[in-house]
Amino acid sequence: MPPLFDWEFAADPYPAYAWLREHAPVRRTRLPSGVEAWLVTRYADARQALADQRLSKNPVHHHERSAHGKGKVGIPGERSANLMTHLLNIDPPDHTRLRRLVSKAFTPARVAEFEPRVRELTDRLIDGFAARGEADLIHEFAFPLPIYAICDMLGVPAEDQDDFRDWAGMMLRHHKPGEPGPPRGGVGRAVKKMRNYLAELIHRKREKPDEDLISGLIRASDHGEHLTENEAAAMAFILLFAGFETTVNLIGNGTYTLLGNPRQRTLLCDALAAGDDGLLATAVEELLRYDGPVEMATWRFATEPLQIGGVRIAGGEPVLVVLAAADRDPAKFDDPDVLDLRRRDNQHLGYGHGIHYCLGAPLARLEGRVALSTLLHRLPDVRLAVPPDELRWRGGLIMRGLRTLPVEFTPQRRTE
Repeated sequence: MPPLFDWEFAADPYPAYAWLREHAPVRRTRLPSGVEAWLVTRYADARQALADQRLSKNPVHHHERSAHGKGKVGIPGERSANLMTHLLNIDPPDHTRLRRLVSKAFTPARVAEFEPRVRELTDRLIDGFAARGEADLIHEFAFPLPIYAICDMLGVPAEDQDDFRDWAGMMLRHHKPGEPGPPRGGVGRAVKKMRNYLAELIHRKREKPDEDLISGLIRASDHGEHLTENEAAAMAFILLFAGFETTVNLIGNGTYTLLGNPRQRTLLCDALAAGDDGLLATAVEELLRYDGPVEMATWRFATEPLQIGGVRIAGGEPVLVVLAAADRDPAKFDDPDVLDLRRRDNQHLGYGHGIHYCLGAPLARLEGRVALSTLLHRLPDVRLAVPPDELRWRGGLIMRGLRTLPVEFTPQRRTE
């Protein structure tokens, strides 16, 4: 079996996942944190597990209760910041109630109305480096775009959004190249600062609501359904956390994939130049399948003994569904290791499946389409500035994303 979770694996986990799919598709593995969990790697098993309500999202069902308190499962700092009551940690009926409330404020129509703002943010960020002829597309583009976008949607005032960017950077351990990373314990402190700010903002919005997402959450709770202030803070937190990190990686991984596949990139650029946006939509879906932003679905815990792929899993044991492996399963996808932007019937699991399907997927797709198409249009000769083997990927189980993406291009004038 190939080694898991070392730096070579982080750079390209797909050969190891191919081995697991063939030889041990449901395998118990010791993770770097010391926690033992079952990895599910085949598409059919993954889809079944994602919809199986015997697999709870609530860490209270984990047989090793102390693991969550020690930050070994879940989002670091969420327990100490009293942010546990969000969609990634609860089951029906509470999940059904909270998701229904959030869905009222996070509609597809609201996302579609947000497109002009996403385009404005995208152009503004590219303006910041276009004249230089070089940039780090993670730090200067993929990271700030979704954080500012989700802040706008939540209703965070413009003067406070840089604080959110700093806190988000601490939570992701994201920092400028060459600068030291966050201090020890910085992740937990950043989560607490964000939680305290959100509680204060919710209080202000309750007194003076607007047309933003937090005001929408408050209005939903005031119409005969119950949403406590703590639940509203936890929901705003997870929408922020899950709503930007996945998009950072979609833009970063997607750009890197296109730079490494020049024929597919040319195909997309030609379609965009001809005004054909249809290929852009299928391209984003293929990029989500081929090297998506979420490597493993968030933690699940067996509430009773069950079987996945013929393997018995005891009650209380954690299960990690490996989306990256399932989306390269040759039993589901033809030539799964080949990037095909024209791929049809692309039923990938990049944003999950079942009742926990990513609520923010429409916004992430919108931001991905706008970011990639604008970047390719404005910087047509953008290329990697370093050999691919010099790039480094962020550690961690759930998300898959680059630390940096240095590129160079012909300097461009600012847009009017």
